Amino acid sequence: MLVPPGIGAVVLDFYGTLVRMVEPLPPDHRGVFARRGLAAQGELWGDQWSVGPGEGEEHTAHSADESAYVTWERDRLRRRARACGVPEEALDGLVEELDRAMKAVRLALFADVRESLAALRRRGLLVGVCSNWYWDLEDRVAEVGLGDTVDLVVGSARTGARKPHPLIYRAVLERCALPAERVLFVGDMWVPDVLGPLAAGMRAVHLWRPDRAVDGIAPPLPEGAARIAGLRELTGGGGAGGRGGCG
Repeated sequence: MLVPPGIGAVVLDFYGTLVRMVEPLPPDHRGVFARRGLAAQGELWGDQWSVGPGEGEEHTAHSADESAYVTWERDRLRRRARACGVPEEALDGLVEELDRAMKAVRLALFADVRESLAALRRRGLLVGVCSNWYWDLEDRVAEVGLGDTVDLVVGSARTGARKPHPLIYRAVLERCALPAERVLFVGDMWVPDVLGPLAAGMRAVHLWRPDRAVDGIAPPLPEGAARIAGLRELTGGGGAGGRGGCG
């Protein structure tokens, strides 16, 4: 599948599309609780990732600046911890450590990323990243070595809404300065990266890597969407890409 004629920008999801999590993995929240003598409360916490904002959630009131956003993130952790029975005097220290632990994610590029994005740039296309991520998305993009390869970065934290909310796609189109039909969105998540962009008028490509983290059956493709097994297919390189490091 080659980038269709008339496309002026290719915007890609970040996690699961460009990068994957590698060891050392973030510390388990139960260990954080246990070190503070709160093991019983830690068992009540549940999935450590489920405390974040929901898919498609708008939070513009909390995205005025980094301080406001981090305060909002930690307030959610504090409410959850309080509901699990954590004493008031232990909340601040626990919340600060949980926040750090959840963001301590080590990332590496998939093997096909660097050459594929460079090939898109050589064809005169804008290359962007759009992701549901923390405030530091631009820093993480640079950290994995894509700072000079990407023309624009649109993150949910700064935009004030998470995919598939229409607001974040509008922000993408504004940054691209192109009509929606000239923007191709690529990602591994069905609703945020395929159905959402299609609803915003963009073209969409579903990335279905053979080594994806989530099992299942690929949904039928709607009109205006395509499916690839690796990013090299965008420029005719073929191949699934597979796992790889930042090199």
